[in-house]
Amino acid sequence: MVAVPSTFRRLTPQDAEEFKQLLRVFGEAFEDVETYQGAIPSDDYLTRLLDKPHFIAVAAFSEGKVVGGLAAYVLDKFERNRREIYVYDLAVAEAYRRKGLATGAICELRRIAAELDVYVIFVQADLGDEPAIALYESLGTKETVHHFDIAVRRSR
Repeated sequence: MVAVPSTFRRLTPQDAEEFKQLLRVFGEAFEDVETYQGAIPSDDYLTRLLDKPHFIAVAAFSEGKVVGGLAAYVLDKFERNRREIYVYDLAVAEAYRRKGLATGAICELRRIAAELDVYVIFVQADLGDEPAIALYESLGTKETVHHFDIAVRRSR
């Protein structure tokens, strides 16, 4: 693994442009450009999202450009007085993979989690996504679960 000069930081409401760059990384990495680029939210929407205390976006920068990062949600638990963080998306641009950037983004999230007095961070990985599974196994404990998407019927 060859290290690349990189920095990691939580995006703030002033970072709508950087968040748009992260959306591009997600779309390309997940081979789902339409979802991440087909209807990009307005700067106003992204500014409000980045200002919410329960939303965390961490970007990995190399030479001033966003080359990876993650989006996560802080969840207030009901069964105990504690919080958890759910990593919703994590990706690194192809040219920057296997260089420690995903681990760096998670380490930055761990730092943020400690500041927020979070109990645990959790993340899902698709079966067959061996690089993601290997990364997460190196950082935490694996649990085998099933994920179900339940459709919502909209009344319009």
